[in-house]
Parts: sequence; structure tokens; C-alpha cells
Amino acid sequence: MNAPEPAVKETVIKMYAAREEIHPREVKGRYATLRWACVWLTQALFYGLPWLQMHGRQAVLFDLGARKFHLFGLVLWPQDFIYLAGLLIICAYGLFLVTTVAGRVWCGYACPQTVYTEIFLWIERRIEGNRSARIRLDRQPWTAEKTAKRGAKHLAWGLVALWTGFSFVGYFTPVRQLAHEALGFSLGPWEAFWVLFYGFATYGNAGWMREQVCKYMCPYARFQSAMFDRDTLIVSYDLARGEPRAAARAQGKGDCIDCSLCVQVCPTGIDIRQGLQYECIGCAACIDACDSVMDKVGKPPGLIRYATENALAGRWSAARIKRRLLRPRVIGYGLVFVAIAAAFSGALALRTPLKLDVIRDRGAMGREVEDGMIENVYRLQVMNTAERAHLYRIEVDGIPSAGIADEDLVELAGASTRAVPVRVRVKPGKAAAGSHPIRFTLSALDDPSLRVSERAVFIVPR
Repeated sequence: MNAPEPAVKETVIKMYAAREEIHPREVKGRYATLRWACVWLTQALFYGLPWLQMHGRQAVLFDLGARKFHLFGLVLWPQDFIYLAGLLIICAYGLFLVTTVAGRVWCGYACPQTVYTEIFLWIERRIEGNRSARIRLDRQPWTAEKTAKRGAKHLAWGLVALWTGFSFVGYFTPVRQLAHEALGFSLGPWEAFWVLFYGFATYGNAGWMREQVCKYMCPYARFQSAMFDRDTLIVSYDLARGEPRAAARAQGKGDCIDCSLCVQVCPTGIDIRQGLQYECIGCAACIDACDSVMDKVGKPPGLIRYATENALAGRWSAARIKRRLLRPRVIGYGLVFVAIAAAFSGALALRTPLKLDVIRDRGAMGREVEDGMIENVYRLQVMNTAERAHLYRIEVDGIPSAGIADEDLVELAGASTRAVPVRVRVKPGKAAAGSHPIRFTLSALDDPSLRVSERAVFIVPR
């Protein structure tokens, strides 16, 4: 008789580790001060720029409805998309250059996820207390005190998130108009949607997800290694100096006293003593924490510091590290960055704030009018991209006796466009039958430098 087959035991493999709540300890030091300076600077710009006025309108406004971007007196139109592409390329190369030199300093100091997480953590500390108090509060059952603290925290988070969403929409809808509508509870459906959507995203990312955004959602953490090399400055633990660890000073032991403060202050919850990890955002909180401990135990700072792999392996001095920063990869990125930035700046400086498109009336190939003159009809699309109004003169040349049969002056307000119908006439006998190239010229009467030309074709019927 055959023995029964043993039952197959099912094994559940989790593809996503359950999140453990991280309560970073508050830390003080030079890098914490620098990080908060970046928070103040970036948020002063983000919240303040929509309210800045220039030439009677919002200085920074991306008016999608009118298809105009106002940037400190510069007006960009859909035809100017090349400038946006250039700006994005400059930002990308700037990020590559900075990453090659100093690792993820963008993530640690200026990334919106880091900035808003710092703001939300500050609110959390002010309401719920320090790290130990927050951990105890997590473990406590729901009481009136816990409910009040959590409710106050989430209310404060929600207000900051809503103001952030309002400021974001203020870059696309005039912010003063938006504020008037918000106070009158008359926001349009799209404005209300985006205020709530961006506010919810801020609330969720900075309040709830925090380090998960950096670990699982941000692509930068995944491809940063392509820009790193052994001479990139990263937050590093000096293994040779720190090991073996000892809780107390002892002969033959390293400088690390295994206090775990470097882990407690880390916003992503990693142990920097295990080496470079993709979760590390380079915020240097562990450096501030470790330096404070080294000061208390009477040992030199720098057990955890910004260093390179080569510097740690070769025990390099700070001067040698700085000399090695100007290596071929950095020079290459730097030259490309400077070249692109110079080309972009030159193109922007030489840009003429006047555009002209000529569209020929295809309904009539050319006709004979009074006195035997030959007439063609065109539509001139004139675009004044400057912030102030100008009076322009329309001229045509290319065929002898060619002239404008209509009013040859056109006035355009600042940052506006207008379609101008134009009839061009040529005296009989001045041009043979067929097509002839002509050129329209548009020039501002009050500014000779504002002058553009556009080619067209004049048809003489057979």
C-alpha cells in the first residue's frame, strides 16, 4: 500500500515589506541649519512669487488659457517651447554635475519632498513632543489627549497643504483673482480640483508616506549610481576609525560608542555605518548627531562626514579631496553645462519680442481690380511678446510698385496677438504671370530694433 503524499506547505513571500513608523530625532548642527535655510529660501520663493507684480500684472504666471507664460517681464508663447526645453536640459545637466561632485545633496536639502517633510515634522514635534513622546503616543490607546493631539496635528498639516495647493494654482490662475474667489467660495471647478489635489498630494507625501516616496517612488534614487564614482562626496562612516564599537572607552576599541543616534535622526531609518545605501538622501543629519556625541566624549569630529571612497581608503587630507573633485567627469559635465547655459542665455537675450506669420488667402489665387491692378489678399498674424504696447508699420517689397492697399499701421497692446487682413496690389505690367516671391516687413515706429520679416508669394493670374 502506497504511503500518502505529505501535504504541501504554502509559503507566502511578501514583495513589499511592511512599513515601520519612523520618528526621526530632532538634531541641531551646521547641516541642520543649512537644511532649514534651504527650507526658508525655497518656501519664501514658492509662496511669495505668485504675489509679486511687474508691469501691472503677475510677474510669474503660466496662463494656459491664453497660452502665455509671463516670467519677470518676459512673455513666452507656445512657439517659444524651445526655451522651455533648453531650461529643462540646463536643470538636468546641473543635477548631473552636482550629483557627480557631492552626491544627493539636492535630495537632502532642496527636494520638495524633503522640504515639506521637514515642515510637517516640525509641526509634529511642536504638537506631539520629541521622539520618545511620539513613540509613547503611538503605543497608547486612543484617549481624549491622544485624539486632541492627533487632531491638532492633522489640522495643521491640512492647513499647510491647502495653502501649498492654493499657491501652486496661483502660478496658473492670477493669484489675487484666485484669493478673491476662494474667500467668496466661488472657485471654478478646475481651480478647486487642483487646489485640493495638490494639497492632498502634499498632505499624503509629507505627512504619511515620507521616506517611502524616496525609497519606492523617486526614480532618482535608482539611477544615481550611474553618476557616482569613487571620488564623489557622500555621507560616509569612517570604518577604520570607528570599529570595533564599544559602549565605553576601552583600549583597542574604535571611536564609535554605538549610541545609535545616527540611526535615530535619519529620516529614512537607515544605519549609515553599513555603508552607502540607495535610501540615503545625503541630508547629513547623522553627521550633526555624531559630531555632537564626539564632542561630548572628547574625540575629534568627523567619524561620520562627507568624504569619498578613495579618500577613506587612502586616508586623504581635505585638500587632496578638493583637488580630486576637478576630475575629467566633472570637467566634462561642467563644460557641457556652461555651453548650454551660455547658448540659452544668448538666445534669450537676442530674442526679438515680435513675431509675424503670413497666411495667404487660398480662396483667391490673385485677381484683377480697378485700374487693372493685380491684388492678392493675406492674413498677417502679428504677435507682440513685449509687455508694453507698440505701433507697427507694415511694408512689402519684392515686386516693383507693390504696395499695401489698406492701412499700413497696426497697434498692439502688450503681450497680445492680432490677425490683420492685408491687400497687396501691383500695377499692371510690372510682373509677369505666375508666382513671385515677396517679403513683408513689420517694424515698430517707437523702437527701430523691433523689426521682423516674413516671406510670401504673390500670384499674377494668366
